[in-house]
Amino acid sequence: MKIKNFALLAGVAGLMAACSGCGVVEPADLNNQRVFFAFNSAEISDEAKDNLLGQSLYMKNHEDTKIQIAGNCDERGSVEYNLALGARRANAAKKVLVDDGIDSRRISTISYGKERPLVLGTGEEVWKFNRNATTTVK
Repeated sequence: MKIKNFALLAGVAGLMAACSGCGVVEPADLNNQRVFFAFNSAEISDEAKDNLLGQSLYMKNHEDTKIQIAGNCDERGSVEYNLALGARRANAAKKVLVDDGIDSRRISTISYGKERPLVLGTGEEVWKFNRNATTTVK
């Protein structure tokens, strides 16, 4: 019985390994591609990484494309803190693209901190959308 369970687990692990990157889809356009972040974090989630790898695939297939990644934050925290956090978010997103083979000279970053909210209002249902890194073609 234990051998069967081990074989089943090994098979599932093999399928999962074969499917790594299954969430990677090349977008039709890079403008306004967004990845989202947890509160007070610049850590790239698995979902964000798949999105960014899709952006990387687009850039590999469109070698003349240059982009800007803007880091954004929700309304909480000081202007200075959020500018720094937005910069960390933009640079974390850029790092995924560069690590996947995109020339860093094709990617600029900027931080808008909390100055350009995607959604107006207060509360987590709004704030979760404002914690992002947004890609635009330059």
